[in-house]
Amino acid sequence: MIHSATPDDDPCAGLEPTRTPQDTYRPLLLNLMEAEGRAALTALLESGAVREVHDRIDDQLEELVRCLRPGESPDARALAAAATELCAGVPRRRYGTWIWYPWSGRLVHLLPAEEFRLVRTDRNRDKITRVQQQALLGRRIGVLGLSVGNSAALTCAMEGVGGSFRLADFDRLGLSNLNRLRAGVHDLGVEKTVLCARQMYEIDPYLDIEIYREGVSPETVEAFFGAGPGAGLDLLIEECDTLWAKFAAREHARDRRIPVLMDANDRGLLDVERFDLEPDRPLFHGRAGESTAQDVRALDAAQSLDLLLRIVDADRLSPAMTDAIGRIGRTLSSWPQLASGIMLGAALVTDTARRILLGAPLPSGRHYADLEALVPADHAPLLGTAP
Repeated sequence: MIHSATPDDDPCAGLEPTRTPQDTYRPLLLNLMEAEGRAALTALLESGAVREVHDRIDDQLEELVRCLRPGESPDARALAAAATELCAGVPRRRYGTWIWYPWSGRLVHLLPAEEFRLVRTDRNRDKITRVQQQALLGRRIGVLGLSVGNSAALTCAMEGVGGSFRLADFDRLGLSNLNRLRAGVHDLGVEKTVLCARQMYEIDPYLDIEIYREGVSPETVEAFFGAGPGAGLDLLIEECDTLWAKFAAREHARDRRIPVLMDANDRGLLDVERFDLEPDRPLFHGRAGESTAQDVRALDAAQSLDLLLRIVDADRLSPAMTDAIGRIGRTLSSWPQLASGIMLGAALVTDTARRILLGAPLPSGRHYADLEALVPADHAPLLGTAP
């Protein structure tokens, strides 16, 4: 059942909801099989903070039965009996986990982690086998830059590519971000790390997510990549705008033998740098020469732009992007980006990340999935463009 909390459900539900700090991003997981979990749930309901209660555990249990017995077609009575059997005597209300999302005021009842993920990813099979899914959940992915990177992180979470994530960005969501970033107007002003973590936890509350609110800097880059056994990244998705961070991230990834993926959001450009297989590989496939992160800090704006254009192969940019370069800061406020290109990039990055993390012999290289070339049109000009 999905409903708003009412006095019949909770005598304190009519009280003024408590205000949620804007930077809250972790849900609270409550296990009602433990006294501590039951006490926490009671206190939460009495607080008046719960706006909605979502309890569809019966439906989830029936889906679990179907996933475990795909060759059977039980009637409603048999399905209900099988669902009860799965609970092994545990009352339905206490079975699984209650998830409290403080930023939305929602309280959601879900299957336990293993069963939840089995059902949630069942339609992945056998493009991704259950053995592969378990392997992927054991990997940690870093995402640097959460405009383009937001879609990549969410697609990874949806597909089950990675069970742990580190998210880094120093910015907050602005109105101009809504042309390409999946969010609502009520999210304006929210830190991009917080927004992305919330969205991912709403897909899978059992994920492990760390955020770096100040982005990656000389002071935080070591921690972002992780220190100590089992703390390091298994793959980096780099989508930031800061040139120093692009270089520093690759230098650290190369030192630690971590593969790096980058979607440039123009003509479907996907970069794959397999530093895990080639620890001496030059950064950006050699397009940056011998430049280092320390070097780029001394560059002025014109020099930085020149280096960036060398990195992305200026002569292979789309006509629209080539035209935009000379107009940024005059008639354009920033680099043009489209939601369709962002979503395409997220698909390319997620698919490539999955194959790399599963051990596919996918080499370093630069690839294009240019939709205008793959789905060509006649030569007539577009509406609103010069002939």
